Amino acid sequence: MIADFLLDDVVERALAEDLSGGDVTSAAAVAEEERAVAKAVAHSPLIVCGGNVFARSFYKVDPGLRVEQRMAEGSRAKPGDVLWLAEGSARSILMAERTALNFAQRLSGVATLTRAFVDAIPAGSKLRIADTRKTTPGLRFLERYAVRVGGGHNHRDCLGSAVLIKDNHIVAAGGIGQAIARARAHAPHTSRIEIEVESLAQLDEALAAGAEIVMLDNFDSATLQEAVAKASGRALVEVSGGLTLSRVQELGKLGVDIASVGALTHSAPAADIGLDIERIG
Repeated sequence: MIADFLLDDVVERALAEDLSGGDVTSAAAVAEEERAVAKAVAHSPLIVCGGNVFARSFYKVDPGLRVEQRMAEGSRAKPGDVLWLAEGSARSILMAERTALNFAQRLSGVATLTRAFVDAIPAGSKLRIADTRKTTPGLRFLERYAVRVGGGHNHRDCLGSAVLIKDNHIVAAGGIGQAIARARAHAPHTSRIEIEVESLAQLDEALAAGAEIVMLDNFDSATLQEAVAKASGRALVEVSGGLTLSRVQELGKLGVDIASVGALTHSAPAADIGLDIERIG
């Protein structure tokens, strides 16, 4: 789970988008004393994710509401399953409804797509499914959490967390050898040196220079097989570039160590979750 204090800022900003002018509809149509119970219901198969931020959205509107988790994070939900429940002031529930659902649908969507990739890994494979920095601005820590809930792994969190030399770094540094040498001289001793390569020739140069992780970008199947053989025992092999579910089996069987999949966060469809409200007095 994510600590409540980490959620406060992002939840408050999201609520402000909806409530900066109040909720004129609820205030006009619903009596202040009305109470209700709201059930968040799965309308399609999904991986449950986002319970903390769902609850925090309601509590920030009204600390007097009661929010209950009905299914654990990471559970597989089927249509009709109740994921969470909120009870209390009907006005307050209506005010927080859209924000809470936006978070829950987004995070459950990321977790669901991630689980699909993880489930596609062949038995006995060492392959890891990892995310990238292609995240929604301001929501990275939540989306990375959703990837973990879905069974995936996190790549570097930010530019300061790991060395990853990409094509533009190579150009700016004057070549692969120069970039790796400079990175080794100046990077923290705790950092491995990873470099992105786009051909077998670049791979050979990177391995000769002592790269510890090589990212093979957009390699076709035949070239990838040769590249994995070259790097075996010398560097970890990461594959990136438009990876789809249909290719996971192949990557696992070839002995790839990591598949970094930007789609986990930049293209995950929102999970279909609805909020059904019942008046209780």
